[in-house]
Amino acid sequence: MTQQDLRIGIIGVGMMGADHADRVAHRISGARLVAVSDPDTARADALAGSLDGVRVMGDPLELIRHDDVDAVVIASPGFAHAEQLMACLEHGKPVLCEKPLTMDTESSLRVVEAEHKVGRPLIQVGFMRRFDPEYAALKQLLDSGELGRTLLLHNVHRNKTVPDTFRSEMIVRDSLVHEVDVARWLFDDEITRITVHAPKPTSLVADGVLDPQFAVFELAGGAIADVEVFVNFQVGYEVRCEAVAEKGSAAIGLGVDVLTKAAGRWGGVMPADFRVRFGLAYDLEIQRWVNAAARGEIDGPTAWDGYAAVAVCTAGVRSLQEGRPVDVEMVRRSEVLG
Repeated sequence: MTQQDLRIGIIGVGMMGADHADRVAHRISGARLVAVSDPDTARADALAGSLDGVRVMGDPLELIRHDDVDAVVIASPGFAHAEQLMACLEHGKPVLCEKPLTMDTESSLRVVEAEHKVGRPLIQVGFMRRFDPEYAALKQLLDSGELGRTLLLHNVHRNKTVPDTFRSEMIVRDSLVHEVDVARWLFDDEITRITVHAPKPTSLVADGVLDPQFAVFELAGGAIADVEVFVNFQVGYEVRCEAVAEKGSAAIGLGVDVLTKAAGRWGGVMPADFRVRFGLAYDLEIQRWVNAAARGEIDGPTAWDGYAAVAVCTAGVRSLQEGRPVDVEMVRRSEVLG
């Protein structure tokens, strides 16, 4: 650590926030963790006590405005994001905000507008798949034009299990949202309509929970993407993506690096959760965010990307509830950002 290290505060030290705390403390260069805040003070105290030089602040807004904090990671529940993001903007603090940007399109748009008034980008949204080497390689291949125009995108998103509190709408807002960003990013286009289908659910969930789900995105340029989301898959954490283009196709997430064939069988190891599958992506995301923040920039998904994802997921929840396609309602980018 040096005097020039970016001093980082983390708001929310549950699973994701604690993982980021360990990352900043042990694997990220040019940064040091100086403060954490969480309503669960015992959890915050335990985490701070395990790391050198980390203080606990009971009020997350105090953490944001504190002179000893240069940049903020927001890993708190989504309902708290709007207030915390606005505070970061008010105090000029670069912020990496885990998804969702906020819980509704109106507040997300207000965040985008407020950042625009600041005059420089300060918000990066934690869509870490853009930093995963496999996804980055797929993006580079599709952008090269080698396979011609990309026509279709097929996605699979399966979790081994989720807490009992994980309801049908959360499958859209907290899981499907990643594929929303992936589709927008790979096609470099906006999603204009979403349909979320719910087949007969697995018997291993509480009554009323619709799991799995199958979503179809229609994009402005005519492309289509589909997503299977199954958050109680029981086997392990599995994320796959296949792009179909005019001259070929490309797939990632197949686990080919660990695929084995022996004794008349083939297979490999399936990770237990997202921290294993996307551990390197998170490391690269945080390191690049730190490097960019030190330059007064961001290097990843923007507040606009967060707003667009919220708009699509809001329409997705309506589609799930009403059993029909729903158009995505969002303002034009040029109307807000010029």
